Amino acid sequence: MLELNTSNALSYLAARGYRPSKIVPLGGGVSNTVLLVETDSERFVLKQSLAKLRVEADWFSDRERIFGECAAIRELIACLPAGAVPRVLFEDRENFAFAMTAAPEGAQPWKSLLMSGAVRAETASRIASYQAALILRSLNEPDWARAHDGWKVFDQLRIEPYYRFTRDRHPDLRGLFDRLMADMSSRRVALVHGDWSPKNFLVLEDEVMAIDMEVIHWGDPSFDVAFLLNHLLLKSFWRPEWAERYRAAAAAYWRALREQLGTALGWLSEATVQHLGGLLLARIDGKSPAEYIKDPALKERIRSRARRLMLNPPDGVEGMLEEWPE
Repeated sequence: MLELNTSNALSYLAARGYRPSKIVPLGGGVSNTVLLVETDSERFVLKQSLAKLRVEADWFSDRERIFGECAAIRELIACLPAGAVPRVLFEDRENFAFAMTAAPEGAQPWKSLLMSGAVRAETASRIASYQAALILRSLNEPDWARAHDGWKVFDQLRIEPYYRFTRDRHPDLRGLFDRLMADMSSRRVALVHGDWSPKNFLVLEDEVMAIDMEVIHWGDPSFDVAFLLNHLLLKSFWRPEWAERYRAAAAAYWRALREQLGTALGWLSEATVQHLGGLLLARIDGKSPAEYIKDPALKERIRSRARRLMLNPPDGVEGMLEEWPE
């Protein structure tokens, strides 16, 4: 098979009838090769999954996860607003790759905006509306459960590196991590993105596109909620002068999500807090630590806060946000 890069992508795409004028590598996180391609008439993204992820610890995953991502994108187009997800252009099963439409020119990753201090509650609310639509459309639907099992990849890319690996570094929390994983497995009721992270939302003014569905699976929706809240709240430690902005965005996200879900998932708040402590600790001591948290003293402060969340969880998300970060 062909491992794609900027050097060989030109001939690869030419064989498929494309005539690129420019090919630029994108971030792609740690698990994919991602290239932005421009032709005279269009812009699109070429993506290929990696077997071994780009992190210090050994971390492997099934490359076929990319085909689950393609299938999910095709289905989500029907239940989300126009432009909320990209459109698949072609799929290459031999090389574990596919191409999809790009976000509008000028769109920025939400993560970049957040880290520059440009924190808008409206963006958080829009993302909550996408998530609510995803949950309500798939909730307790057996056809979606069969079509998007995905648990094996979710285990490889989330449970193992975030929960088991972190648990083994904190033996006194083993029972709490084991219960968290057991509870998560028992709450498999809807489609879950699995990487509901600021880096996976491309923002242009009021428009937001969600990308990177490779960890999508039938699972516990509270994982996605906690995953996003964790990214927002972690930044309040990193830039305390903007802590209230991050907290306000987290509150807007949670409020919009609960309003749109209505009475569905009455256990969501408690389960989200349960996940949040584990995820916060995993961004310090897991296989994928937050790259912008470097100071040892700051790491210890976050580690201590995460452990308190696990050992003495507040009563739901609202209570947690009221006392955040201290």
